[in-house]
Amino acid sequence: MDHKKIEGIVKELLIEIGEDPNREGLLLTPERIALSLEFLTSGYRDDMKSLINGAIFSQEINNMVIARDIELYSLCEHHMLPFFGRVHIGYIPKGKIFGVSKLARLADMYARRLQIQERLTEQIARAIMDAIQPEGVGVIIEAQHLCMMMRGVEKQNSMMVTSSVLGSFHDSSATRNEFLSLLNRPR
Repeated sequence: MDHKKIEGIVKELLIEIGEDPNREGLLLTPERIALSLEFLTSGYRDDMKSLINGAIFSQEINNMVIARDIELYSLCEHHMLPFFGRVHIGYIPKGKIFGVSKLARLADMYARRLQIQERLTEQIARAIMDAIQPEGVGVIIEAQHLCMMMRGVEKQNSMMVTSSVLGSFHDSSATRNEFLSLLNRPR
């Protein structure tokens, strides 16, 4: 990313909305926004292979593995406003498992891009399926969208829920129901 170019664009934006980019409180804002955007869009510069970094392990089990309540932050591609919530990931291994932190890192990699929640949910599920070829994968995201809360319809208590189910999570209602019931258990 070209930080200086972004800083110049932010200065122009400040002027366009009626602000003075030279006033004390805004002097470092262009630099801060450039750094923020670099972090918030770092998923474009990550790749699956380096993210996983060899943390796929052989393990002969066929029980469901679930990582739930993983915090998730992303930017809506329509308004570039944040959406945030939780992602729940489940899979049934077929000889290979992830190091558990890799599920959260995988979710972050896709979330740190301009996104829509529907695509984000699907990308996480497909990446897991492609990486370890499990029997099945289920991903659910529950998120609040500031583009719906702060502007537009201004619905502060709205929650969007999306799911992607692949393999046995799609084909077997028993597997899907087990996943959903395990997610609904108290912590």
